[in-house]
Amino acid sequence: MAHAVVQPWAELVDLARLAAWMDSQGLDGEPITQVQPLSGGTQSVLLRFVRGGRDYVLRRPPAHPRTDGNKTMQREAQVLAALAGSRVPHPGLIAACADPQVLGAAFYLMQPVEGFNAAVALPPLHCADARLRHRMGLSMVDALIELGEVDPVAAGLAGLGRTEGFLERQVPRWRAQLESYHDYPGWPGPAAIPGIDAVADWLQRHLPASFRPGILHGDFHLANVLFAPGSGEVAAIVDWELVTIGDPLLDLGWLLATWPEPEAEPEPLFRTQPWQGFATAAELVARYAAHGKRGVEHILWYEVLACYKLGLILEGTHARACAGKASQAAGDLLHSHTLLLFRRALRRLERSG
Repeated sequence: MAHAVVQPWAELVDLARLAAWMDSQGLDGEPITQVQPLSGGTQSVLLRFVRGGRDYVLRRPPAHPRTDGNKTMQREAQVLAALAGSRVPHPGLIAACADPQVLGAAFYLMQPVEGFNAAVALPPLHCADARLRHRMGLSMVDALIELGEVDPVAAGLAGLGRTEGFLERQVPRWRAQLESYHDYPGWPGPAAIPGIDAVADWLQRHLPASFRPGILHGDFHLANVLFAPGSGEVAAIVDWELVTIGDPLLDLGWLLATWPEPEAEPEPLFRTQPWQGFATAAELVARYAAHGKRGVEHILWYEVLACYKLGLILEGTHARACAGKASQAAGDLLHSHTLLLFRRALRRLERSG
């Protein structure tokens, strides 16, 4: 007798319990059909399904989430709810469940976004049209500008982050994170990262005097947006796991730090092909300067901080891999990305004198 194949998501999403909870929320009483897992850069479970003629996407933490996995889901849902009616391209929130008793973790339901991830592959239309590719980068900047103009207090998000001393905390916070990796046996330590002290010292000496707080996505790059299939427009910013209230200029710095630079790095963070035609980093900054309401005179500082912060986050996987707590291949890859980011930071500082 043949055994039914149990899908990996089935242990994490009990459809009967989900349907019962949806009934309690007034979300139609018909069976759940056309269940299909979605892939993406995130470790979270993403499940698309149909109920009562309506399409849904469910998002919940992975089987072995971080200790704050449930809180992260609630924060994401809170932000998506707050963005409703704004000009920020985002997935529309349908309903959220903070009770881990329902599916074993907090989760939420959102509207599906029809779009593609440029870090995975470009559709034939965009491969063939350099003008569309050029618009994609500018559209990402436009989306950032809209996000930065949402008033966190008016949107009910004032408690999402601590803005006092936000910039001053950055270098010590992430250096402490780096030092914590010494807990993993076999990790070679900070000395394996070129420029680790020089970059931190420069950041501390060139700290911007002030900033205007706003919503900070926290991980804004090519792989965390979906583009409309028929244009160069951003259809939605996705993966809001690191969202907080802080300095929105760090999102622009993050975009610059991760923007492919094929002429300088043979192995960019994201291999989007063809790259010819995409806006240059200078064009992204000029777009923000022309249409945003924040000055970009300190943008070098934000880009270098983004290189520093992201590099130290990625190094954590390398440290865990050294101790046998993560895959060696993933650890090696992300360590190479850390080195890439610090080389980029050093190039920026050398160019600026």
